[in-house]
Amino acid sequence: MASVFFSYSHVDEALRDQLEKQLSILKRQGVVETWHDRRIGAGEEIDAAISKNLTSADIILLLVSPDFINSDYCYDREMTAAMERHAEGSAIVIPVILRACDWHGAPFGKLNATPPDGRPITQAVDRDQAFLEVAKAVRAAAERIGKVDADTGVARTRLSPPTASSAVQRTLPDTPRSSNLRMTKTFTDRDRDRFKADSFEFIAKFFENSLNELQTRNPGVEGDLRRIDANRFTASAYRNGKALSRCTVFVGGDRGFINGIAYSDGEISASNSYSEMLHVEFDDQSLFLKCSGMRHVMSGGRDDKLSPEGGAELFWTIFMAPLQREPG
Repeated sequence: MASVFFSYSHVDEALRDQLEKQLSILKRQGVVETWHDRRIGAGEEIDAAISKNLTSADIILLLVSPDFINSDYCYDREMTAAMERHAEGSAIVIPVILRACDWHGAPFGKLNATPPDGRPITQAVDRDQAFLEVAKAVRAAAERIGKVDADTGVARTRLSPPTASSAVQRTLPDTPRSSNLRMTKTFTDRDRDRFKADSFEFIAKFFENSLNELQTRNPGVEGDLRRIDANRFTASAYRNGKALSRCTVFVGGDRGFINGIAYSDGEISASNSYSEMLHVEFDDQSLFLKCSGMRHVMSGGRDDKLSPEGGAELFWTIFMAPLQREPG
């Protein structure tokens, strides 16, 4: 069984609790046991207990947020000790990006973070899925240190020495079962409306972060995003003061011509036209976004099932096209 240590700011305690719930299956299978400072008993020395568990842990999770980086105890003591153990190969350190912050320049910035691509968990449209990605990373780490059987996914157990009648022995799951457990899911109007609203919020944050990064990386380029209301925002990009691209992204109602998330060239206040639109659709397993705009059709658009990130990338690609055509 691999021991997992949580290094976190108490500001993020609620997020730590959600992550620990997602690790429950690993604990039930005997893959991991978890520890954090809320497990310190009455009368125990706090520093001594933290140091003992930090120096003995197999896997150390750095729950990264602005408050984590701002904490002298988390950053200077726990993180430093964790990275020393990682460097000597006695533990695996996994940065878990809880909230958006500038973490790439930190000592742990060279490590592969989770969720994939270091996307902050609090910006995920489906937070449970984001925590699941962390749980998968923890399981994979336990496999790498040899405390999980890679075939069965459960903790290794001690085996009796081989006998003449048993040349090969291996650990089997405690509860053998079929892997074919997929059942059809149903989605209500409320599920679809929530997915549309969450996807719009993701696209707005995606544009905001991308505009900030665009102007950071390209001298003379400026970006501007304005939230008009809960269902509409505009974005603009300038080079040397000249506007090269403007757009409006807005949410349509469940009836009428526009009933999805629409992208329109320019800054508009009306909601009766669009250049590209994402509809919320579903199959027997999941909700997804599907393109239906003329640009997508005329370019031989694929019949993709897009995630909110995929939809945001599509809108951003349209937005960036004028900048890429205009010489710098």
